[in-house]
Amino acid sequence: MTTPFANLPAPPYYAVVFSSLRRDDGDDGYAAAADRMVELAREQPGFLGVESTRGADGFGITVSYWQSEEAIRTWRRHAEHTATREQGRARWYGHFEIRVAKVERAYGWDASGGHHVE
Repeated sequence: MTTPFANLPAPPYYAVVFSSLRRDDGDDGYAAAADRMVELAREQPGFLGVESTRGADGFGITVSYWQSEEAIRTWRRHAEHTATREQGRARWYGHFEIRVAKVERAYGWDASGGHHVE
């Protein structure tokens, strides 16, 4: 079974939090474009992982993880990412917010017995 959690190195690293509300217009190519963006991001230097979810109400959160702010800037300027971002504004999203944060501490717990602490 695959996990929805990104397999990340020890901090520090950066998180880009993309919170979005989809328009109520059906898929309109959204799923394929979202899959392509993850595929493309995985090819970028400094990409560490991604976690994403979307509710039935259209609200979603995608967090991508990066080694550096420069890696984030490079991804933001990537031509295909830029074109897809513009499609998002025109076709798929009613609203979105992007927040960039430096992760300085990370820990978790797993019921199967695996865990890590800060």
